[in-house]
Amino acid sequence: MTRARVSQVLKAAESAGFALERIRGRGYRLIDPVHFLDRAAIERALGASAAKVSIEVADSIDSTSSELLRRSARASVHRRLLVAEVQTAGRGRRGRGWTSVAGGSLAFSLGWRFEQGAGFLAGLSLAVGIALARALEAEGFRDIALKWPNDLLYRHCKIGGILIELSGDALGPSLAIIGVGLNVRIPPGARRDIAQAVADLTSIDPAREIDRNRLLARIAEELISLLERYARDGFAPFMAEWQRRHALHRKAVRVLLPDGSTARGHVAGVDADGALVLDDGGRRRRFVTGEVSLRRSGN
Repeated sequence: MTRARVSQVLKAAESAGFALERIRGRGYRLIDPVHFLDRAAIERALGASAAKVSIEVADSIDSTSSELLRRSARASVHRRLLVAEVQTAGRGRRGRGWTSVAGGSLAFSLGWRFEQGAGFLAGLSLAVGIALARALEAEGFRDIALKWPNDLLYRHCKIGGILIELSGDALGPSLAIIGVGLNVRIPPGARRDIAQAVADLTSIDPAREIDRNRLLARIAEELISLLERYARDGFAPFMAEWQRRHALHRKAVRVLLPDGSTARGHVAGVDADGALVLDDGGRRRRFVTGEVSLRRSGN
């Protein structure tokens, strides 16, 4: 390779989020080791459960959810898990972008077909949050909490998010594209570009070298088990566990509604459909969408 080509490759690597060390007269190396995503390694870690899901690993893609949605127009994506090393146009709720870092994120989507319609799936994002929290706990990461309707938190900082996109008939069947973004290692430069407080798994246990292939396998195993039960029983069996994990349970909160108005109250919990229930001075109010934040004294 020419020097010019080497320079181009190094710039592309840094743009993708890799941190490089340069030593004059010797060369270049990654500052942090990277275990690249590998389908065979994920399947080995899954063991017998690998037969229950089809796994595909992409180096770079605009959005794993967008790709599965495109494919669903011409073929089944049920039980297909697509994970990307880099997402160039990852999506969060309300059209927000999701920042992913090469070697430092887990960004994946899973297609799942349900016989029921959208009403039955109202609590699906909450149930998926439980699967993620269970998987992280099984891998030794403690104090992972959930925030209604689709965030994972560590000490009130966002460590992951869920985006579910539905298509199909109102009464079923329907297809859910379950998109997940999880921060494994977010470098300081990337944190400055994120407009909220974030955390990553490396910060929880700095001495640990995290194998993303094994972690994804653990998450996939929990997701498959949970989705199979959700398809039978809906959200109701998961309601109590979700409330135990809710970071804002019984806290005074403010809910920003889609029309720009706000509602205030104390979080009483969620109902069997996954709706947030607020206690507003003895009056119970139910919300199926909105942005929730802690309410400061006097607000």
